[in-house]
Amino acid sequence: MKLYGIKACDTCRKALKSLQAAGKDVTFVDVRETPLAPEKLAEFHDSFAAEILNTRSTTWRSLTDADRARPPLDLLAEHPTLMKRPVIEADKLYLGWKKDVQDALL
Repeated sequence: MKLYGIKACDTCRKALKSLQAAGKDVTFVDVRETPLAPEKLAEFHDSFAAEILNTRSTTWRSLTDADRARPPLDLLAEHPTLMKRPVIEADKLYLGWKKDVQDALL
């Protein structure tokens, strides 16, 4: 199982800790330190569409309207922190750490 996020994200840390406490073998991938391959970004975008972009983030708010109009994959490649997180790769892809994801993985 892989968990994609950033170290500074409280939700990512909470998800990682809960999964490990449940005995899951989890590899954490910090997307800021290890940028994702274009194929992996495309896979996430194919699974979650526009939902993969975190439009409530500080990074998003700092973008110009012209930047926001750019293709999502270009934005994610240039600004990894725009990705909603965590993305968890298990039997399928999961986005976030809400109750439904917790129920499926714990």
